[in-house]
Amino acid sequence: MTSLPDNSAAPNPTGNVNVSSGASNATSVPVGRKRKSNDVGWEFGILIDENNPDKVKCILCEQVFSGGVYRLKEHVANIQGNVAQCRKASIDMQLRCRQAIMDAKNKKKNKKKEEDELRVAVNIGCEEDLEEMEGLGPRKTSKLLGPMDKFANPINPNSSASGKSRNTMKQQSLNDTILKERTHVTQRYVAKWVYQAGIPFNAIDNDCFLQMVEAIGQFGPSFKPPSQWQLRELLLKEEFETTKEALKKQEQSWKVDGFSIMTDAWTDRKKRSIMNLCVNCKEGTTFLSSKYSSAEAHIGENILKYVLSAIEEVGPENVVQVVTDNASNNMAAAKMLKVKMPSIFWSSCATHTINLMLEGIGKQPKFKNTLEEAKSFTIFIYAHHTTLALMRTFTRKRDIVRPRVTRFASAFLTLQSLLEKKDKLRALFTSTDWEKCKWSKEC
Repeated sequence: MTSLPDNSAAPNPTGNVNVSSGASNATSVPVGRKRKSNDVGWEFGILIDENNPDKVKCILCEQVFSGGVYRLKEHVANIQGNVAQCRKASIDMQLRCRQAIMDAKNKKKNKKKEEDELRVAVNIGCEEDLEEMEGLGPRKTSKLLGPMDKFANPINPNSSASGKSRNTMKQQSLNDTILKERTHVTQRYVAKWVYQAGIPFNAIDNDCFLQMVEAIGQFGPSFKPPSQWQLRELLLKEEFETTKEALKKQEQSWKVDGFSIMTDAWTDRKKRSIMNLCVNCKEGTTFLSSKYSSAEAHIGENILKYVLSAIEEVGPENVVQVVTDNASNNMAAAKMLKVKMPSIFWSSCATHTINLMLEGIGKQPKFKNTLEEAKSFTIFIYAHHTTLALMRTFTRKRDIVRPRVTRFASAFLTLQSLLEKKDKLRALFTSTDWEKCKWSKEC
C-alpha cells in the first residue's frame, strides 16, 4: 500500500485554485465541495453540504444563501431581485455569469421551440377526416376530460380576466386541477411501461418518442398499437424505404464535397469476426455494409479487397480518404491502396492514435510505477467485500475505478478518480472502521 499524493486545493478570490504541497489532515474531509459540473457558477462558489445542493457559499464574499448554482450566478452577476449582489465580483466575472444565465435561458427556449416543431410536423390527417365526416351528416364531438367535466361549463379562453365571474374562475381552477391529475396518471402509465420493458430513461428525450406521443394524442381514445408482426415486417419495410429516401440528400452531398470510408473490425461474444464499412460526409454517417470474416485471414490483402469493393460501389471519384485504426494489417492495406489508387488517402483513427499515445506514456518508468501502484491498490479494495463496502461508504457510493472501452484510458481515468477522492480515501484509512477491519492488518 502506498500513500496518495497531497494536492490540496483552496479557492481564492479570483475563482482559481491554488495548489500547495505538504501534509494535510487525513482524518477529516473538507466541508466545502465543488459540484462535478462544467457550469461557470461553480468557479465562484462551493456547496456547504454535499447532501444539499441548494445551499451554496460564494468564495468571493463568503456569503451563504439558498437557490443553488443559478442563484449563485445571479449573485455574482449582480442581478437584482432574487439575491443580494456580490460586491467583490469583477466586471469580467459579472459578464461571464450573465452570459451563462442567458445561454441557459436560450437553450431552454430553443429546446421548447424544437419540441413544438416536432409536434407540428406530426399530422395523422385528423382535420381531413373530420371534414369528410361532417359532409356525411351532423357529428357530435365530445370534449369531456373526465366524469367531473359533465358538471362544468366550457370556458372561453379569449374572454378577458376582468369579465370572468367568480364562479368561472373557480371552474377554471377546478379544470386545471383535473388536467394536472390526469397528466400525472398518464405519466405513470408511461413510466410503468418504461420500467417493465427495461427502456433506458434517456429514450424519453428521443425526438421520435415525442412525435409518437403527439400522434397518439391527435388520434384520441381507443388507439390500437401495432402488433409484433407489423413492427418486424410491414412497418419495418416502410421505415426502411423512408430512410433510403432520407439518405438521398447525403448521396447528393457525396458528389459535391466527397466523403470518407470508415472501416472497423471486432470479435463478438460468439468469437465471430465482423468487419463493417461506413460512409461519412458533412451530412452525417451512413452504414454501408458488413460481413463475417471469421473464415478469412486478417491480412492486408483481404482488408484491401473489401475496401476496394466499397470504393467501386460508391464511386472512386467521390472518395477522399479511408479511415482505420493503426493495426499492422491495416497499414499493410494502406500501402497497397497507395499503389493502386494514389489519389485516395489512408488516414489513422484519432481515437486509436491517442490510445497508443497513452500506452506509450504508461510504459515510461515514472508513470509505469504509479500505474502499477494504483492497480495494486484498486485490486486490493475490490478483492474483498468488506473493503469495497467501506470504500463506497466514505466515497458516498462512488467507485474509484473508471472503466472505459480501452484499458489505457481506464488506467489514467482511474488515476484521476483516485486524486479526486484523495481526502475521502485518507479519511477511510484513518477511521475506526478501518482499524476494526481484519484486512487492515494485511496492508
